[in-house]
Order: sequence, then C-alpha cells, then structure tokens
Amino acid sequence: MQESTDIFYQAATLMFVGMCFVFAFLGMLILAIKTLIAPLASRFPDPIPENNNNTDQQSAPVVAAITAAISQYRNKHKNNKSS
Repeated sequence: MQESTDIFYQAATLMFVGMCFVFAFLGMLILAIKTLIAPLASRFPDPIPENNNNTDQQSAPVVAAITAAISQYRNKHKNNKSS
C-alpha cells in the first residue's frame, strides 16, 4: 500500500513540475513575441488590397448558375421523393 502511495506522490510531483515548465515556456514565448515581433509588425504592416468593383460584376453570373443548379436538383429529386 505504501508503494502505490509513493508512486502517486511521484506522479503528482512530476505532473506539477511539467505544468510549471509548460507555463513558464509559454510565458517566455508570449514575452518574446511582444518584445521582438510586435515592433516589427507595426513597422512593416501588411499592404491593404485595393477594392475592386469587378467583384459584383463577376459574382452575378456565379449566383445565377448556382441558383439554376439548385432549382434543377430540387426538380429532379422532387419526383423521387413522391414515389
């Protein structure tokens, strides 16, 4: 009985040490990101893409094709459900 208690105590200690190590590592990672990468990101921001007005013109035929395909599918499978 004493042997199993010692094993559980060692397992709990190992789990606690491991969790502390992971917590410390993640804390150092967050500090490194904030101190090293954040200033670089503010100095070199991502370029903002230009807004194209062509997206509305291109999407209308796509929407029409999708609508026609859905209607055709529903008409085709409506007959199968009633039989």
